[in-house]
Order: sequence, then structure tokens, then C-alpha cells
Amino acid sequence: MAEKIQFELVSPAKLLVSSPVDMVVVPGSEGDFGALARHAPMITTVRPGVIVVHDGGKESSKTFVAGGFAEVNEERVTVLAEEAIPVSDITAEMAAARAKAAKEALSDAKTERERVKAERLILIAEAMEAARH
Repeated sequence: MAEKIQFELVSPAKLLVSSPVDMVVVPGSEGDFGALARHAPMITTVRPGVIVVHDGGKESSKTFVAGGFAEVNEERVTVLAEEAIPVSDITAEMAAARAKAAKEALSDAKTERERVKAERLILIAEAMEAARH
């Protein structure tokens, strides 16, 4: 049996996942990265995208994250996500509503800070739509 790495996915509200898995693929800000047991220690930001968990020789789960931070060491991958939704729970209506709200926030932005925040909401909405496919 291959060595496992402990995967923990934490949202602001609660611990969502805590289980030993074969590999975790995380959408890092510098690009997707896979973490296996004995991975070199690192900390990185997470961009909006999908975390894919591999276990038992197959993809065992896919979770959309809106961003956050990841800490990896030889034994564990911990993702502190701003928001996490199982990909199977994302509907076309949910993604469309998120995109509409983000575009409205951008058109209503009056300051540079509001514009930057709205542009981030658009990136999240686009990543959510991409996760559905």
C-alpha cells in the first residue's frame, strides 16, 4: 500500500475534510501542484479553482475553492479556504448568479479598492463556471 498524506480542508465555518489520501492537487497561485507523502514543506496562496483528491487509484473528490492558503509538509496538506463547495453541488443558476453579482459590483465600483474587489469576484465566478465543466 502506498504512503498516504493527510488532507485537511478548512473553511471559515468548520473543518470540511480530514482524511488520509494518495494525492491532492491544489490550484496554487503559481499554478496547480500535486502533493504526495514526503512532499517538501511549503506555504502558498490558493487561487479560485478546484482541489482534486486522488485516492485508491482514482479521483475521489473535487471541491471548488474561492481562494485561500495551503500549507504542505511531509505528512499533511492543509488548505484554509475562503469558501469551499463540492463541484457536484454547483449549479448553472448558482454560477450565473455569482457572475451577475460580480459584474454588478464592478459597474457599481466607485473606488479603486471596490474595483479590485469586484474584479476578484469576477475571477471567482469564472472559476466556478469552469469547475462545472
